Amino acid sequence: QVQLEESGGGSVQSGGSLRLSCAASGHTYPACMGWFRQAPGKEREGVAFIYATGSINYADSVKGRFTISQNNAKNTVYLQMNDLTPEDTGMYYCAADFAGTTLHLDPHRRGSFDYWGQGTQVTVSS
Repeated sequence: QVQLEESGGGSVQSGGSLRLSCAASGHTYPACMGWFRQAPGKEREGVAFIYATGSINYADSVKGRFTISQNNAKNTVYLQMNDLTPEDTGMYYCAADFAGTTLHLDPHRRGSFDYWGQGTQVTVSS
């Protein structure tokens, strides 16, 4: 059974940094892993994605501030978040695509991923 375990959320002040981690177990070689976030009262939105090939896709709102990376040997993906603002506040979810759906569909679509983590809270205060 596939499990995604997230860690690294927390509370920081505006301008601060956090690093999220997501470790996948129970399956190997996802086609793509990434992060979504959901603020209260808002839709879940895609943040950053990394393919097994190393290709990367960022939401415009985080370009230049967030960096996604992966450790294939550990089936782990990381999200380094710098220069955080209150608009970055939300529950951050790790997602994994083992079926290869993201090779054909937009990774920013929730339906492109078949496994999800429980979420880790990120709170940025002004």
